[in-house]
Parts: sequence; C-alpha cells; structure tokens
Amino acid sequence: MNLYTINTGYFKLDGGAMFGVVPKSMWKTINPPDENNMCSWALRCLLIEDGKRLILVDNGMGNKQDAKFFSYYYLHGDDTLDKSLSKHGFHRDDVTDVFLTHLHFDHCGGSIVKEGDKLVPAFKNATYWSNESHWNWAIHPNDREKASFLKENILPIEQSGQLKFINHDSKGRSLNGDKLSRVSFADGFDVMFVNGHTDSMMLPAIRYKEKTVVYMADLLPSQGHIPIPYVMAYDMFPLTTLNEKKSFLKEASENGYVLFFEHDRQYECCSLQQTERGIRPKEFFKLADI
Repeated sequence: MNLYTINTGYFKLDGGAMFGVVPKSMWKTINPPDENNMCSWALRCLLIEDGKRLILVDNGMGNKQDAKFFSYYYLHGDDTLDKSLSKHGFHRDDVTDVFLTHLHFDHCGGSIVKEGDKLVPAFKNATYWSNESHWNWAIHPNDREKASFLKENILPIEQSGQLKFINHDSKGRSLNGDKLSRVSFADGFDVMFVNGHTDSMMLPAIRYKEKTVVYMADLLPSQGHIPIPYVMAYDMFPLTTLNEKKSFLKEASENGYVLFFEHDRQYECCSLQQTERGIRPKEFFKLADI
C-alpha cells in the first residue's frame, strides 16, 4: 500500500465560524485572518494505492461553480486535483474508488464536472462511496446546512449509477462504549463514524507502515482544533462533536495514531502527546515522511 497527499488548492472561511465560541484573541495566532476576518484553509485529499485499487478520499470543491460562489469562498493557490494526481503518476481515470467522508461542497465538489450543459462524474471509472444515512441527510437538508449540500455535487452521482453505500449498524450513534463505532471498508482500511459535524460523517483509519493514519475530515479540520473547546460553529451538534473529540483523542493518543488534516493550511500530519493541558500535538510532519 502507498499513500499520497493530493492538494486541490485553498479556500477561505470566516475565522469565527471555524473556531466557534473561542475568542478571536485566542485563535488568531493559529490561523491569522485577513481584513475581512477570513482565514485560508487547505483542501487536502488522500490517495490510497492498494493493489488494483486506487482510492481517492474526498476531492475538494471543484471548479464548476459560478463567479458569485467563488467570491464567497476565494478558491486560490496553484494546486489542482489533476496537477496533484499527475505529480504522483496518476490520472483521474485511474481512480477506482472515490470515498466521500461527507457531502459538504468542499469535500465532494470535485466529484462532478460540467461537460457542456451536462453534469457528469469526474471519475468515470470509479465507484463513489457514501452511506445511506448521510446520503438521505444530504438530499433532504435542514435549513441551516443546505447551503453546504449542493444538489449539483450530489444528485448526478446517483444518476450515474456509480454510487454505492457502506453499510453500518450504528445509525444515530457515534460511540460504542468509549470508542467511535467503526466498520471495515477494505484490508487495512476501517471507517469511523461521527455525528457531531453532520450526520454519519466517515473517517478513514488506514494501517500504513505499522501505523494507523486517520483522515480527520471535519472532526478535527486542523491541528488548531485539537483542544476540546475548539469546535466549529458549522457543526450541527457541537456537544456531540465535543464528546467524539474526547473519545477519539484518547484512543488516538493511547494507540499512537497519525492524524492527517484535510484543512490545515500548514501541517499535513501530527502525532499526539498527553500534557498538563490535555492531549496536544507532539510532532508535525508530512505524510511522505512516515
């Protein structure tokens, strides 16, 4: 098995929204905002080469939206999905599986592209993976979250016939005892389920070079979100997120997990340590350095 970092660019979100109830005086040193209080965040995906399978975890926000949309989110940087795949010797047509942690636009927008007036899968040879609980949540969105679930990113996946669901028996439950519930997706690839950010978000946990690498998606979008109170205002159920973070960080610290960050603009990965202030980052490094 080989793991590769796939960079698809950067975008901006309001710093206050990203750090919730934490005062700006505390979070501004973690990710300094611009004059509009916007902070830059990565759109970092993960590519897994495992035998005949080439699995892409998330795919950024894509580029099919209109100018008004991008005026809100400021897609920037030189990285693109295709450039990053090519850097590692791959093309999007080589991807066999697209694993979507959840269906917010910054995680699945690259799933679908425009061909003339048609919306078609960007990965024509791939199976797209979600789970039934989250899929139903996304196609019938609540008023607070519907701006993140864009039908043009989601419905064409099902219409293509390339959609499959990962089965799990923990609907409505994040925790199994004091651990996150999980199922096996492939050899060495488990899926953890969390419900605080959105319903049934999936976190890949991959056994790699005698370590467990966990793709954090929006449970911990950056290393700055490791302290327990640092919970995004975007989360649907912040107290659930808080409990999921406690559970995950305890498990990750005790078992030496590597955290892979989707949105941290500076750091790809970190290890953890117990400190007087709680669990905190120990070392920062790139995925390629494992």
